[in-house]
This record gives sequence, C-alpha cells and structure tokens, in this order.
Amino acid sequence: MKYLLVFDFDHTIIDENSDTWIVKCAPEKKLPNGLRNSYRLGHWTEYMGRVFAYLGDNGVKEDEMKRTMTTIPFTAGMVDLLGFIGENKELFDCIIVSDSNTVFIDWILKAADFHKVFDEVFTNPAAFSSTGYLTVQNCHAHHCAKCPKNLCKTKVLKEFLDKQLERGVSYTQIAYIGDGGNDLCPVMFLKKDDVAMPRQGYTLEKKISQLARDLSPVECSVLVWSSATDIVSYLKLLIKE
Repeated sequence: MKYLLVFDFDHTIIDENSDTWIVKCAPEKKLPNGLRNSYRLGHWTEYMGRVFAYLGDNGVKEDEMKRTMTTIPFTAGMVDLLGFIGENKELFDCIIVSDSNTVFIDWILKAADFHKVFDEVFTNPAAFSSTGYLTVQNCHAHHCAKCPKNLCKTKVLKEFLDKQLERGVSYTQIAYIGDGGNDLCPVMFLKKDDVAMPRQGYTLEKKISQLARDLSPVECSVLVWSSATDIVSYLKLLIKE
C-alpha cells in the first residue's frame, strides 16, 4: 500500500511564482519593457534565460539571488502538509514536477529543511556558469501538443511510473496537487482511483470545471483545496482506511 503524491511547485508548494519573484533582484525591482515583451507563448524557459542574463549583466550574484528566493512564503497549510508527509514517508512517495528550475527549488526546500520529503524533483535544469550567470535549459523534449515546449508533465509522470514498476513499486493511488494550466495534461492522464487536487480559484480548477460542463469530465476524482491542511485531512482519512 503506497501512495504517490505529485506536486507542482509555483503557487502550489510556494505561494508565488519563483520565476517572477527573482525580478526583485533587478535594478528598481523591474525588467526593461523590451525584455518583458520578448516572451513568446510556450517559450517561457528561453525567456527566463534572457532574464537571468540581464540579472548577470547587472551584477546580481548568486548569494543575493539565494537570499531573495528563500524569502518566498509557503502556501497556507503547506508546512503542516510537508511535515505530515515527512512523518509518514513509509506510506508516501513524493515528487515535484515543475516549470521552475533545479536551483530555485533546491534553495527553497533546503532552506526550510523539506528536501528530504521529496524522492525526486523534475524541472528545468539550471546552474551557475563560470562567469556567475544563472543559466537554464528545457526539462526535456516531447511531442505533446497540449504542453509548453520545455515540459510535458504527463511524460515525466509516465516515465517515473514505468521506472518504479521496473523496481517493483506500484501505487494504490496517485494524488496530483497543482494549480496551473500545464497541470491539466497530467490530471487527464490519471485513472479513476486517483485524485486531482486543484488549488481553489486557480487555472487548473477552472479548466477541470470547464471539462465537466462540456460533458467530458476527468476520469479521476477531484478535491479542491484552499489551504494545504485540506490535503492533510484527506491523507489522514486515506491512511486510516
């Protein structure tokens, strides 16, 4: 009896978007219009690469970025939820699938001592170059028309589940916890025994509701949460059963 918890990161574990939070490090805490307007739909990672280059050009160093990122607040109830999972790791495998990057997620989880809660983190690889600039790459290549160019969360989830099966690990239930439009693809991959947990008032909840109105509802059950304590309550019931 093992459960898999799949977490998004931005606006799910943390209560902000890590990629827009880093702009606090920029001169006057904003980006020039030309850079801001250079974003093309589905090409966020390339855009962030330009943002990081701009920060580097303006002398923003790694320690300043780290200090800024570790001030991001966790979402309401999330500290309790991650604490609960940490205490019950024998029952829960736990992964992050995020459009943020390895450096930001690593900083934030380690600063709060939550890195041990997660078995694996799947996100865009990032690193500091020899000149001290933060660089970021696409998570992987994929052929999913529904997802942004750099990341299909369903592909990540499928590959993880296949790898676990090879190790002899299968899951009684998958719970997917997220908020964004790019979380819909993996939610539609879930089966009837699984549960999608969209954050109340965010894009994922609206898209799931729209599918139900269009009479093509998702196959899994849906539990909307506003505080992560709602998720703790669900998990407590689950492990009592």
